[in-house]
Amino acid sequence: MDINRIKDLVANIKEDAIHKRRYLHQHPELSFQEYKTSAYIKLVLTQEGLTFEEVADTGILVKIDGLKAQNVDCVVLRADIDALPIKEINGTDFDSIYENVMHACGHDFHTANLLSVLTILNQHRHEFAGTVLGIFQPAEEKIPGGAKTILESRKLKPYAVKAVLGLHVSPKHRVGHVAIRPGKFMASADEIYITIKGRGGHGAQPHLNIDPVIIASQLVLSLQQVVSRVANPAIPSVLSIGKFIANGATNVIPNEVYLEGTFRTMDEAWRERALQLIEKQIKELPTLYGATAEFEIRKGYPALINDSKLTQFVTESLTEYHGEDAVLQSDIWMAAEDFAYYTEVYPATFYMVGISNDAKGINSELHTPTFQIDEDAFDQSIGGMLYTALKLLNT
Repeated sequence: MDINRIKDLVANIKEDAIHKRRYLHQHPELSFQEYKTSAYIKLVLTQEGLTFEEVADTGILVKIDGLKAQNVDCVVLRADIDALPIKEINGTDFDSIYENVMHACGHDFHTANLLSVLTILNQHRHEFAGTVLGIFQPAEEKIPGGAKTILESRKLKPYAVKAVLGLHVSPKHRVGHVAIRPGKFMASADEIYITIKGRGGHGAQPHLNIDPVIIASQLVLSLQQVVSRVANPAIPSVLSIGKFIANGATNVIPNEVYLEGTFRTMDEAWRERALQLIEKQIKELPTLYGATAEFEIRKGYPALINDSKLTQFVTESLTEYHGEDAVLQSDIWMAAEDFAYYTEVYPATFYMVGISNDAKGINSELHTPTFQIDEDAFDQSIGGMLYTALKLLNT
């Protein structure tokens, strides 16, 4: 199928994609709770005559067999379907109908995009060989992640998977652009939960207390040395404490302080060593001051490493479709993605689709209450993924 024909097909389905995206945007659901979202996707798939099965509770696996020739190759296309616990303040007529749940990461766009790609592929099965599997994946936003559950289900095992493709909207790039990077692209992500237990009392007599606020503060600063003085500067690393709760008062030292944070990197050997050092500090530093620490370190997603050979192929394919000026080299991104689990098992590539437009006032970052998407990005996202999948199967 040539590029101009694909662009015509995308133009014909774009309004439908926008309609579906806005419906999903109005009806977001949190990770592992995407039951109505799943039901909506199944309804659309049924209306389009697509074959599917359930996976990972709320996930859906769609299968389309090409009719062009005998071919065992399989291309997997993945979209995530969950939302975030954020209150939306955009004021559009398709804002979330729920008080504190919002598609602030573009998963509504990802889902509508994949529905459109699969619809076109199903209508043109005689134009490709092999099999396309579409994954509507739950729970990207929450450890352990839906990707891990899908792989553990072994639903993909019977297929000769040639490639797994995924995309993500990017407010860092203007609409009309896509960005891609071979090799190390996104970080691993581990979660840290700590309770420092001391002895509270009157703020005017700290000598009689074991102050968990001071001890927790010392720990926060000390943990930063894992990155600033132990990590190889050539290895990207981030350690952030995002929650610090000391529920005392102006004159009350509390009995305990609660902390939450994240550690991220792009090197698995350093990741293991860093987590050991973090654990050692959490255990030992509070005891120097007479306090104790209870903690949990939850290992999260691995680093996302794009297959170099496949990424070169995808880059060339996107360049053919979009034009050379539209395809950019992406920077590394210290965010995490459970798509990384697919990259550990199969040749896989994850790339970015620009969605910002200053002229329309669309430039808010991901995971913010004002996040929005220039829906003209469907011109790039649907066509680029469709063209690349067809090229993979027909090459």
